[in-house]
Amino acid sequence: MAPTRWGFVATGRICNDFKVALDTLPRDEHQVVAVASRSLETAQKFAKTHNIPKAYGSYAELAEQEDIDVVYIGAVHLQHAPVTTMMLEAGKPVLCEKPMSVNSREARQMIGLAKEKNLFFMEAIKSRFFPSYKKVHEIVDSGVVGEVKLITACFGKNLPTGVYKQERSVAGGGLLLLGIYTIQFATMVFGAEEPEDITVSGHLTDGGVDETVTIVLKYSGNRMATLISGASANLANEAYVYGTKGSLKIPFFWCPTEVIAPDGTHEFPLPPPEKPLNFENSTGMRFEAMEVRRCLQEGLKESPLMTHAMSLQIAGILDQTRKVVGVVYDQDKE
Repeated sequence: MAPTRWGFVATGRICNDFKVALDTLPRDEHQVVAVASRSLETAQKFAKTHNIPKAYGSYAELAEQEDIDVVYIGAVHLQHAPVTTMMLEAGKPVLCEKPMSVNSREARQMIGLAKEKNLFFMEAIKSRFFPSYKKVHEIVDSGVVGEVKLITACFGKNLPTGVYKQERSVAGGGLLLLGIYTIQFATMVFGAEEPEDITVSGHLTDGGVDETVTIVLKYSGNRMATLISGASANLANEAYVYGTKGSLKIPFFWCPTEVIAPDGTHEFPLPPPEKPLNFENSTGMRFEAMEVRRCLQEGLKESPLMTHAMSLQIAGILDQTRKVVGVVYDQDKE
């Protein structure tokens, strides 16, 4: 069976890690055949580092290349919607890095275009594809922890001072960078159910973006999720699922390699990287790549593990959260 041929948009830290993750998979299944940057020199440097045959100095040139099965978009947040639109218009299936858009309006437009073009499109929330998440589902469904009543998740780091930490003009702040992982974890455990109520409190930076945010999602049946994210403090960065009979602990829940359950610790080690990584456990991005290949082979237009509806639900919660905290991006005014 022919390999899945990837085209990369952008050359930043997350793109580096995804390429390193792909290198842990069989080459006859995954090959990166082209990379594009806004600078030809930057694209050529990335291509040389990662042994990629073709490099382009514009995203439009990559969109025109015919021998690409799927495009991975790892550009900055503001570029996700316009570049995804460009690639879908060119007939390319797309895996777009999280957050897939700055707001729900953009997300609906992107999904609508993918459906119109009958193309595969998925938001790259890597967490959803880790084997640890499958184990969480299995344990919860088994009834070992009883009825789930409370979920807690926190993700915060003292990020370096810079535009993504401080500035509204580039859709900065902790929510889109880190908070999205806490939201997706809660919605993963509680399924497609919409929260009955969302309570939010937070602080803004001088640049008008969120610094620290607490979200409480209230669900039916007296169930809740308490989620904390921040860009100025190093938090515990773990999640818990509390039930009427027991609980689960998931360290590094956005890229977990273990689940601590009532019956012991379940471990899911990752293959070691051949090149340096920028983020924790990034070789685990291999699992979302495997899912993309499976979906393409089976003719699916969305993944059942990360559906369009799931992405829209997460985007909607992010929108409501930002509104309460007072984070308004230029794209929200369109």
